[in-house]
Amino acid sequence: MDAKTSAKNKTGTLTVGNNNWDMPIYPGTIGPEVVDISKLYAQSGMFTYDPGFTSTASCESKITYIDGDEGILLYRGYPIEQLAEHGDFLETCYLLLYGELPTAAQKADFDYRVTRHTMVHEQMSRFFQGFSRSSPPSDARRAESPGRTGSSAHAPWCGA
Repeated sequence: MDAKTSAKNKTGTLTVGNNNWDMPIYPGTIGPEVVDISKLYAQSGMFTYDPGFTSTASCESKITYIDGDEGILLYRGYPIEQLAEHGDFLETCYLLLYGELPTAAQKADFDYRVTRHTMVHEQMSRFFQGFSRSSPPSDARRAESPGRTGSSAHAPWCGA
């Protein structure tokens, strides 16, 4: 049972004039509780006003926690500085995918699997060599699009 379905949910009441609306209050994963105003417009015809989103959580995340005022950025509960200083890219990928840092054996297996499955086909390698180093990446994306949409039969790099 998560915070949204808990039997212990609290509510808060928003009062404007003679009208009242009950809004659910959920515990924050880290930090303060949050008032769910997602149905406010449907119920009241009003929006909230929060310039700069200084008091607004834009989403619910089990992966990332951000507190810009305090300079906090956490991934799965780990400070980003700790991951950057003591981990590597694939270790952080494992953390984001599986929710915990890998053991040495899990890390070795994950590194092996990622390395074995990230090879670029020779035809694609030659395709990208056709672009100069100063070409914007968007040019390659646009040129590659026929292969992404399934109409690659006439694309020169497919040998058609």
